[in-house]
Amino acid sequence: MSLTSFTIHPAAQVASPATISALEKTVVSHLSDNLQRMSGIYALRRIHRGKKLVGTAFTVKVRPGDNLLIYKALTLLQPGHVLVVDGSGHETNALVGELIMLYAQQRGCAGFVLDAAVRDTNAFYEADFPCYARAVSHRGPYKNGPGAINVPVSIDGQLVNPGDLIVGDEDGIVTFPAEAADALISAAQKTLEHEEKIKAEISNGKVEQDWLHKVLSPFGL
Repeated sequence: MSLTSFTIHPAAQVASPATISALEKTVVSHLSDNLQRMSGIYALRRIHRGKKLVGTAFTVKVRPGDNLLIYKALTLLQPGHVLVVDGSGHETNALVGELIMLYAQQRGCAGFVLDAAVRDTNAFYEADFPCYARAVSHRGPYKNGPGAINVPVSIDGQLVNPGDLIVGDEDGIVTFPAEAADALISAAQKTLEHEEKIKAEISNGKVEQDWLHKVLSPFGL
């Protein structure tokens, strides 16, 4: 549906329970290492306590400081969707707060990623509802539009497409196409296994370590 001020596209299908389960066990840093270490979202603040964020992107593009299309998005998203909002990094007016969080929880939303401000932060912390935001502001939003739903958006310089998978933990957030999930999960598992071997070597207490040698020796160090 396309009107003068609003563009609304259908939501992408959410990821399978098996994919979600595998990503819940995978740390963001291992996913990032296998995304060439050149992508991902790192400048947003974690507002909640520590619950892992895993889900499928439901994207919204809004005018800075305006959350009208977020209201509409909440009625359209499905359980397992992550509300991903491009608010152009605007920090003055909060786009979501406790009431929107409570309604999103009832709708089965997996969490929020907002390149914009949020308020009622204690409610997010107490509920441990996954939320990453650019800033915190007590000032509320406007509700006039325009906006767009399920279009490509920019979050902290990262392009996020509707249907991309979103994974967030204490180190930040990565996003990637759903079709890349299986290969990326497999690669991250190999990274985990490699690091476990290094941990075992470190525990031997020796100064000379193979993992250090592999990094230093090409430079004659």
